[in-house]
Amino acid sequence: METTFERGVESRNAAWLLLVVAILCEIGGAIGLRFSAGFTVLLPTILALGAFFFALFLVSRVMQQLPVSIAYPIWAGGGTAGVALIGLFVLGDEVTAIKIAGIALIMIGVVLVNAASEKRSGC
Repeated sequence: METTFERGVESRNAAWLLLVVAILCEIGGAIGLRFSAGFTVLLPTILALGAFFFALFLVSRVMQQLPVSIAYPIWAGGGTAGVALIGLFVLGDEVTAIKIAGIALIMIGVVLVNAASEKRSGC
């Protein structure tokens, strides 16, 4: 027989997985915007809007299991860092030390927010 604690752990694990997928959708949506040419190219526009919609849907589900103070910063920071990295290393944006430092700080912030949540929840 499954206990409430076990269901809670499974729900939290599922929430973290959904959060990762939401981050990937956020990144996909932002990259789709890059290719939508101001919403004038149909396919990238549809993909971008769909990805953003799905990302928001997933984050809304995640926030049922994880505190907003954890879920939203990790989603926003992960998406921001992911888009920045793709811009720098795939799309040919200019690589500068300040950009790399900024991305590193975002990632450090995400790790710290996550570590604080794990310490508080005992996970």
